[in-house]
Amino acid sequence: MLWEEKDDCFFLKVKLTPNASSVGCHGVWVDAKGEAYLKISIISVPEKGKANKELIAFLAKMLHLPKSAFEIVSGLTDRCKKIKIEAADKVGLRLMLESLENKTDEK
Repeated sequence: MLWEEKDDCFFLKVKLTPNASSVGCHGVWVDAKGEAYLKISIISVPEKGKANKELIAFLAKMLHLPKSAFEIVSGLTDRCKKIKIEAADKVGLRLMLESLENKTDEK
């Protein structure tokens, strides 16, 4: 599962591809351990937090939430990240996260 709900928050697993030719969501990637991640590509290079900032901006736009609702809790310097999401509308966010499991090439 790409995400989990815990302690009034949601956690989304993302596999980031920085320095790409375009920004977008490209479906699900499963690692060797069977963990599922949402594949996202961004244009920024992975230096001085530029790629992480663009990732948060993209997720905020895609999920219709403020950037302040997101926090990278693991993988700050890695391609595989775990992102904490806080939202007042838990039901709406849950529905959006469920729909991500079927998303491909969203720009």
